[in-house]
Amino acid sequence: MIPPSDARPAVLVTGGGTGIGAAVAHRLGATHRVAVCGRRAEPLQRVAADIGGIGIVGDVSVEADVKDIVNRVIAAYGRLDGIVLNAGIVRAAPAAEMSLEDWRAQIDVNLTGPFILAREVLPYLIRAKGALVSISSIGAVQVGAGLAAYSASKAGLTLLTQTIAFENARHGVRANVVSPGWVRTEMGDMEMRAFGDGNADAGYRRVTKLVPLRRAGQPTEIAESVAWLLSPAASYMTGAVINVDGGAASVCASMTAFDPP
Repeated sequence: MIPPSDARPAVLVTGGGTGIGAAVAHRLGATHRVAVCGRRAEPLQRVAADIGGIGIVGDVSVEADVKDIVNRVIAAYGRLDGIVLNAGIVRAAPAAEMSLEDWRAQIDVNLTGPFILAREVLPYLIRAKGALVSISSIGAVQVGAGLAAYSASKAGLTLLTQTIAFENARHGVRANVVSPGWVRTEMGDMEMRAFGDGNADAGYRRVTKLVPLRRAGQPTEIAESVAWLLSPAASYMTGAVINVDGGAASVCASMTAFDPP
């Protein structure tokens, strides 16, 4: 149990061992008591050690695991003031060829998991008048080849979050969405190396050549938006969707033909 003298708010970050989740955890570590959860112990423990938090192994799509994660956070911190629903996976395949297993895996982790977590933590967020932030994607509003399940799950996550915002505003709970575009993460680097003939930088240049800022984002840039939404500075923000995508979602694809080189 963390000593009661530590009055910092407590927050849970899912998928907190790597990528955006790890960046969020590090960003919040100075101002919050942070718990990170995920399926791999080693990166979780590394992040937890860096920030003086706790790492909890569990699968967010499994109800029993979620209950255990939340119970352990409450046992450690005595309260929960915020949650960042970040855990997510992608298994790209054309809709006509996607296996039911891959479809279900993405829906389970990206959508059902956040629902279970939100349901379990809302009593604590209501008590604390806390905040929830979901990490969606611009893929929730823009489709791409092979992303039927991913885009469907992220669109569902956005509307789930906005429903939670509406239902719980009367209790003082805020719920918002951050929708990243391309972000340089460990998972992204693997994909970009394959796309860039072994060179991740080349891959990112290819996929961002029509993004107005002409680059991928950094996990720390996503973390800043999350930290702001969790903070009192965003006290009048709920049900909002913030695109952190270098301007990608604002661009009409057909109009890029008129953009000078």
